[in-house]
Amino acid sequence: MKGSTERKLFQYAWKFRKSIGIGLICLIIAVALELTGPFIAKRLIDQHVVGIESQWHQVSEKDDFTVTYEGGLYKREDHLLEEDNSSDKATILQVGRSYYFIEDAVPTTGSRNINEGKVIIETPDGTVTAQAEKLSLEELYGFFAPERPAIFKLLALYVALLLIASVFQFGNTYLLQKTSNRIIQKMRKDVFQHIQRLPINYFINQPAGKIVARVTNDTEAIRELYVRVLATFVTSIVYMTGIYVALFLLDLRLALICLLLLPIIMAWMRVYKHFGGKYNKVVRSTVSDMNGNINEAIQGMSIIQAFRRQNQTSEEFESLNDKHFTYQRKLIRLSALTSHNLVNVLRNLAFVAFIWYFGSQALGAEGLITVGVLYAFVDYLNRLFQPVNDLVHQLPQLEQARVSAGRVFDLMAEDGETVDEENLPRYKGEVKFDHVSFAYEGDEYVLKDINFEVKAGQTAAFVGHTGSGKSSIMNLLFRYYDPQKGRITIDNQSIHEWSRQQVRSHMGIVLQDPFLFTGTILSNVTMNDPNISREMAIDALKAVGADRFIEKLPGKYDEPVKEKGSTLSMGERQLISFARALAFDPAILILDEATANIDTETEQLIQDALQVLKKGRTTLVIAHRLSTIQQADQIIVLSHGTMKEKGTHDQLIAEKGLYYQMYQMQKGKLKAKAM
Repeated sequence: MKGSTERKLFQYAWKFRKSIGIGLICLIIAVALELTGPFIAKRLIDQHVVGIESQWHQVSEKDDFTVTYEGGLYKREDHLLEEDNSSDKATILQVGRSYYFIEDAVPTTGSRNINEGKVIIETPDGTVTAQAEKLSLEELYGFFAPERPAIFKLLALYVALLLIASVFQFGNTYLLQKTSNRIIQKMRKDVFQHIQRLPINYFINQPAGKIVARVTNDTEAIRELYVRVLATFVTSIVYMTGIYVALFLLDLRLALICLLLLPIIMAWMRVYKHFGGKYNKVVRSTVSDMNGNINEAIQGMSIIQAFRRQNQTSEEFESLNDKHFTYQRKLIRLSALTSHNLVNVLRNLAFVAFIWYFGSQALGAEGLITVGVLYAFVDYLNRLFQPVNDLVHQLPQLEQARVSAGRVFDLMAEDGETVDEENLPRYKGEVKFDHVSFAYEGDEYVLKDINFEVKAGQTAAFVGHTGSGKSSIMNLLFRYYDPQKGRITIDNQSIHEWSRQQVRSHMGIVLQDPFLFTGTILSNVTMNDPNISREMAIDALKAVGADRFIEKLPGKYDEPVKEKGSTLSMGERQLISFARALAFDPAILILDEATANIDTETEQLIQDALQVLKKGRTTLVIAHRLSTIQQADQIIVLSHGTMKEKGTHDQLIAEKGLYYQMYQMQKGKLKAKAM
């Protein structure tokens, strides 16, 4: 996969663009509805609360907007209709905390004072003095009465908009959260499938704990990115956009001042990305190392305790733990020093600018700003810093997820093998190595010019000292690796012309150290393959003699098997592993020192079963005990990666070469044991 981490994360999100798009539409609608609040409050204040501070006209006919005062009918200027017959004008002004009725049209802007029943109004055009009557609370409520229906309607409208917004907010949250989990589900599936396509040498070079950390810990961090960080960022950006639109509609200059907030946030995000990304890389890498260390310690706990290495193992873990703590502390310090403080500083600066702006211009004698606009601005400024706060507090999670995503995508960038599981007709099993040479690294060849042929149905055994290349031959046949030189064929067909899955589709293998999965005895034989019936699995177990110990178990063939089959003996595990291979009826059966760790009685059971079951299939045996391969059709003797001898047991004994020496050595050991 090519491209930046951010681009790959976007590509995964793009696969679910429909759900995300619907969620974003719901979000935009919810934000738009919610942000109408200050505008509704502005109208309510300016038009219906402080709106009574206006010119009032005396009219002759009564309607919903008229007010009775001292025997006359009055209607506010903005409620006048063309058919209304207006005569005298009056003004209501607020001075201090009291309202006054003035039987004349006077300015409603400028500074005001009350002195001996007279209102003194100072405006840029001069000073106006007028006789005023203080309104009682009951009289004041009378002037407010026509506005009550409109106030209730606006409040009801706002409540309705909030309820509708909550529905869309639920839709947005549900869709984004659901889609985020689907994205991470898809990513985990892709990662796990890719792991299964990786060549064997990748797993040799990488500790299992590190790989597990990438599939679990790192993808979980990415899940948090989509579930929380993405939702928070999108919500915050949409919310801030809506607030800025509202600010520009209210006042252009103050909105431009508030725009300075954006470059500050962007600069801070770049600074955090630089330092936070660097620290998070160390943290995530250390977590993987810790997982690898823990996994290794658990796997080898018996050896650690036997050789009293608990203290050294603990010290190794503590070294990694201390490193993790150190860099986590750096991340915490980075966030603690700036995130909360940054938002508070920005909020305070914004309010300083706000106070300066309104204090120096808007609240002067000109009275350019209404109380409603003032309230709306304060409300929007308070709302603006909530998404800013959310954005800043999500930066640690964002960087952690970005680093984790980089590690996951690095794993997925490893070259995998092509998977082709198209059914291949069962081959006969004729195996041929034609001048094959192989090296795991560079020019250090572990197999040199290997040349042999095993006919279909024959049994071939490979013997030699440790490091002679026996297991490497099996690794090549299974296509765990490919040789640098030479050609390997099955039924005269090059195995390179088949996929690795097709090559292995008609092979079975039993290893020296059998691996059992958590489940039951039967599930370890069938491997949950629907083509292997319960009866077939039981027959395979009986064929190898495993029924002798299985019948004694409480659950018999459905007896639970713990991880690696720890409750079973080595011999019992080997018999189950052998039955697993037989149940799949392979054309080629490989025994990789399968009897090395089995007692003599169990070995005899396997030998008896093999005499019947090897008919019709090619059997390749890596032998440790030479006594078990005397009936093989051919024995190939290896030494340091080269073929030294080839023939039957009798032929090789007669030659008195390397095989003869090995046989005599083992024979002597057996005699010594018998004595």
